Amino acid sequence: MPSTNGSLPSSALSDALKRVWGYDSFRPLQREIIETSLGGRDVVAILPTGAGKSLCYQLPAVVRDGLTVVVSPLIALMKDQVDQLQAAGVAATALNSSLDDGEARRRWAELEAGRTRILFVAPERLVMPEFLARLARWNVAALAVDEAHCISEWGHDFRPEYRQLAAVRHALGDVPVLAMTATATPRVRDDIVTQLGLREPEVFVASFNRPNLTYRVLAKDGAAAQVVRYCKDHADEAGIVYCQSRRSVEAMAAALDKAGVRAAAYHAGLDAATRARNQDAFLRDDVRVVCATVAFGMGINKPNVRFVVHADLPKNIEGYYQETGRAGRDGLPGECLLLYSRGDVAKYIGFLDEIEDIDARRTARAQLDRMAAFADTPRCRRAELLAYFGERWPDAGCGACDNCLEPRERYDATLESQKFLSCVLRIAQKSGFGVGLQHVADVLAGADNEKIRKWFHNGLSTYGIGKDRPRTEWVSLGRQLVQSGHLELGDGPFPTLGLSALGVEALRNRTPIMLTKPIVAPSARPAKQPAATAGVIACDEALLARLKAERRAIAEARGVPGYIVFNDATLRHMAARKPRTREEFLAVPGVGEKKFADFGEAFRAVIEGSKTGVTADIAAEITE
Repeated sequence: MPSTNGSLPSSALSDALKRVWGYDSFRPLQREIIETSLGGRDVVAILPTGAGKSLCYQLPAVVRDGLTVVVSPLIALMKDQVDQLQAAGVAATALNSSLDDGEARRRWAELEAGRTRILFVAPERLVMPEFLARLARWNVAALAVDEAHCISEWGHDFRPEYRQLAAVRHALGDVPVLAMTATATPRVRDDIVTQLGLREPEVFVASFNRPNLTYRVLAKDGAAAQVVRYCKDHADEAGIVYCQSRRSVEAMAAALDKAGVRAAAYHAGLDAATRARNQDAFLRDDVRVVCATVAFGMGINKPNVRFVVHADLPKNIEGYYQETGRAGRDGLPGECLLLYSRGDVAKYIGFLDEIEDIDARRTARAQLDRMAAFADTPRCRRAELLAYFGERWPDAGCGACDNCLEPRERYDATLESQKFLSCVLRIAQKSGFGVGLQHVADVLAGADNEKIRKWFHNGLSTYGIGKDRPRTEWVSLGRQLVQSGHLELGDGPFPTLGLSALGVEALRNRTPIMLTKPIVAPSARPAKQPAATAGVIACDEALLARLKAERRAIAEARGVPGYIVFNDATLRHMAARKPRTREEFLAVPGVGEKKFADFGEAFRAVIEGSKTGVTADIAAEITE
């Protein structure tokens, strides 16, 4: 009998994990979060994408009495979660505007009868007075807020309707609240606690490291051609290509289609039906690649995305981390490629200058500068990402990013560094204050703009001494001098440059300065490099193709994406272990009792080699 308190024996949680989801052990922090929530405490859980946030409210809902209400921002995400839970034998449902009257009445009736364990609902519906009145009759035992960063205006995806959820907390009384998100800075975490009215919550912050992901940056040189080559090199793999504008999304999808790569477009300019159709085609593997703006992603729970390409520079690190995190959610290796152009930075700065609010403009500029510094850095990219979220990478290198796999060549940058350091010094002496990186680059390149004229920096001895190279190269050099410790960045929303003790010594004594050569476009098609080894599952690849074919046939018959049946990691374990008995199947990670009852016989037939017919045709298609 399910319990309402935290006194469950530890084995009860492990038993539920194995029985329903088919896993023998919890991922980091899952058990602690679940036990704290079952004990009646409010919880804030910051777990990276793919770390198993959903289980933190799903498993307690299975073992406690009453209804767990989950706030979810998108209909697509609700449907995906409900499909996965129902496939695992959990009584879950969603209420949203996509339902016809008959289906809506049926779901209301199930809730009134107390036969539902988990209810997904959008925040705007949840806060309606008549809806809150119904909740009072449904024995609500817990409230979970998914994508909780949406409640904070300091987050990267602020949604005003989330701010009204404090009223729901008040209406539900003492039920425990679990707020979850994949990315939240300390400022956003504090805002989540305040805005939701959480009571002395326990805060769990997992490592932001995704060990199964490889991070790479290439100089952008004809983005469409580069993306086409990349997608062809990753044949039969599903991926997402992010572009900044709707126009570039459409052009990229067309270029891929023309090259024979099945692709679809997704952006806010498409009508809702087209967006839904294209997203569904991607989820069901009818198209291999989706080209999208940042409007795409929050509602995507597709676990077998093997790569994420940013064809344009993201505007901030949080968005980049969130988007790259959509690769490898199943724990298998994934790759994240960023095409970087300093011209993108200059273009975005022009857009930022149009923002009227000075503080907002400065904040956006600082975020962009941090993103560009990540693209420029010669240091381990994993360490740089983790440092942004306040986490220290313990090792010298990760062995799974371009800078660790293929370190760039170093060169003697003493002369140009002397010019840059001298310019920073001359500006401080002239004005009595420091300036930002972009302004120093403008002075060196001899730019003629309002700030330079206003502060008389066109009269400096260093004005125009760097006309022989583009200002973007000076910006890149300045970032490296910050990273090498020759320059210091001040605090605040618009950090200024200053000479460090090391920089003063280098300027005074003309100390040699060695820096790393900038990223350049490959002169030839780059070979596919080894990716992260974390999550690799060696198996019988021919059998895997047949298992995928069987999964596809079952999924199409049920009208759901293939991963609702089994994800790729589970199929790889099957193809490695070749289970035949009930016990052997239930020992495979991801095979719970309900899924074995529904699908075990079909997959056993494939493993024993007796399955033929339509699945063989599909297998042939997959392996072509």
